[in-house]
Amino acid sequence: MKLNARRALLIGGSACIAAAAFTTVAQAQPKSQVQQTPKGWSYDIQDGKRVPKGNRVTNPDGSWREELKQGNCVTVKERSATGEYKESRQCNPINPT
Repeated sequence: MKLNARRALLIGGSACIAAAAFTTVAQAQPKSQVQQTPKGWSYDIQDGKRVPKGNRVTNPDGSWREELKQGNCVTVKERSATGEYKESRQCNPINPT
């Protein structure tokens, strides 16, 4: 019976040491790096927050305009101060010359 108690105590103690070492290593990694998001996602992650990939210009009245480039296509997203949303997309063919 004492042998089983010693084994359990030894295994529990080594598990606690391993958990403490793991958290120390995780905290030692720099947090200022920009995480890479998968291709096709509409935002990047900077400082743990979502940041849109496009060039968004926000006006004081609350309206905004954003341009997203995907290959040879440009998507323009606009929202007016009254809440009207408009999205247009224009693709230019590539000249093989």
